[in-house]
Amino acid sequence: MEGFGMGRVAGKVAVVSGAARGQGRAHAVKLAAEGADIIAVDLCEDIETNSYPLARPEDLDETARLVEKEGQRAHTAIADVRDRVGLAAAIDAGVSELGGLHIVVANAGIAPLTAGLPMQAWVDAVDVDLIGVMNLVHASLKHLEAGASVIATGSLAAYLASMQGRSVGDVDAPGGAGYSFAKQVVAHYINDLAIQLAPRFIRANAVHPTNVNTHLLQNDGIYSVFRPDMTAPISIIICMWREPRSRARTRLLPSSSPPISSRHRVDPDSL
Repeated sequence: MEGFGMGRVAGKVAVVSGAARGQGRAHAVKLAAEGADIIAVDLCEDIETNSYPLARPEDLDETARLVEKEGQRAHTAIADVRDRVGLAAAIDAGVSELGGLHIVVANAGIAPLTAGLPMQAWVDAVDVDLIGVMNLVHASLKHLEAGASVIATGSLAAYLASMQGRSVGDVDAPGGAGYSFAKQVVAHYINDLAIQLAPRFIRANAVHPTNVNTHLLQNDGIYSVFRPDMTAPISIIICMWREPRSRARTRLLPSSSPPISSRHRVDPDSL
């Protein structure tokens, strides 16, 4: 992001969930490049109903290496966003090591969109994509002071679907329906959270990405949504996407100084 300005979050500490790879890693590295120390959190193991493999501990280690390459400190923690107690302990340890918390990036998510999955796929999608967002935010609130910011990752597809009164999934794809529901509620949650945080001078914004070139997009479960007539392994080309690093700017903007306003639903392609 040449010319965008360096050091916009210098001296701050950011917690990023889903930080081991994909968008989460891109956000962590971009924030580090702009001067923030990073608490990088990830599950680092698979969830049974999710059709593609999730990150591993070595991926989280690589995120830490890239953050440190930018000259910033990294505190890593293998933690499940569905477990608020464990997540809070991980955040508390990072805050103790790094000296504070100023930016919360609730990014962890799954997309179990494969048709024919059990109802547990709905539960898992909601627990990670909605409850996980709330858990990260709520476990962080006690550390946040005036000037802090909260950024949640939504979904442009789910957001547009909600405006049209429909869901990304259907009764044969409970994971997709759970994903859509979770992302829609995240938008409402952030809107109302921002109202509560405003008197405390803490911002809250949601970012709704389009297709991003990560494992969440590039997998057979997603491909089957486009080509339900084909069986895995499916070889198709999704020809419109953005790279994770290009989405990182949208998490920097709401967290930087001078601050932008709160309660925004940001379409990254409008930036």
